[in-house]
Amino acid sequence: MIETKKFSPPKQRAFDARFEAQKIAFGPVVFHCVRYAWKRGMLQALADAGERGVTLDELEATGRWNGYALKLALESCLSAGVVLIEDGRWQLDKIGFCLISDEITRINFNFVHDVCYQGLFELERSLDAGKPLGLAHLGEWPSIYPALSELPEPAKSSWFAFDHHYSDTSFPDILPDVFATGPRRLMDIGANTGKFSLAALAHDPRAELHLVDLAPQLEMASANLTAAGVRERAQLHARDLLDDSATLPAGMDLVWMSQFLSCFSEAQIASIFRRVHDCLADNGHVLVMDTFWDRQRYDIAAYCLINTSPYFAAMASGNSKVYQSTDYIRLAESAGLRLQTVRDGIGYCHSLLRLVRA
Repeated sequence: MIETKKFSPPKQRAFDARFEAQKIAFGPVVFHCVRYAWKRGMLQALADAGERGVTLDELEATGRWNGYALKLALESCLSAGVVLIEDGRWQLDKIGFCLISDEITRINFNFVHDVCYQGLFELERSLDAGKPLGLAHLGEWPSIYPALSELPEPAKSSWFAFDHHYSDTSFPDILPDVFATGPRRLMDIGANTGKFSLAALAHDPRAELHLVDLAPQLEMASANLTAAGVRERAQLHARDLLDDSATLPAGMDLVWMSQFLSCFSEAQIASIFRRVHDCLADNGHVLVMDTFWDRQRYDIAAYCLINTSPYFAAMASGNSKVYQSTDYIRLAESAGLRLQTVRDGIGYCHSLLRLVRA
């Protein structure tokens, strides 16, 4: 674990800092120009040209782009290090190769553009009001979670690609942790489409899963469980956990929450932990898997996670974020739970907290 994150080099010159400040100021402009060059195939054309490169005249002669669009988009890409030019011939640079070939870069790009971009214009009002006012750019809902199955395209596909890409890479690695204490009755809170429940049911044929989520999400989970032939081993519990009076089924050997608590405010997380505490069987365990920015080995992961928090403010809930691990531990302790173990380095950027009753 890295205790302190520093994203600027030590003893940075004032001139260099000023340049970095301009990158922030023009960041939205560069984003759209780079996306245009990527989505319209300009970057792929440079990749196809290889080290020899290609001139703007040659690109325009293909009839795919006009000269004005080529110059405007590629010059912005040049300023961002996405492309380079030597002797009038344009080539793809390393950042450009990431854009066209690195899956997580493409997923992040699509998520920011398709889900967040327009709504982030309302970030200031959202922070002041504590409500996701930017969500109105996608539809009229109080929060994004009841709307996930109804989001317009391409926002829906980009949201699920973002969510599943970060979580799915972690599931195979954590199943031994899940079943380390031999649990039979497991609860998946925030079950979403049932991906974790499906993995757990496949891992142990004796397991009984209890899925907790909003009704629209449970409908999707039920369909997936039925398709996999394991629906009879699962019970569905429609709950709105924003309602403090919504209790959880009791007697659980293990409660699982993955990328779930970040959807809530600190007060709401404390309330959920209290109800989880009450639903545990004797010697029951709680496993919380999430993306804590303070437990990342590499700054690139911390950077991505920190800058996902504005999505929660403007689009998702208006009062949640990507938290530090110490926030969850503190809130769990206030609910009568204590931290037993922490495991980092799961999947891309996950950590696993094991909690028991204090």
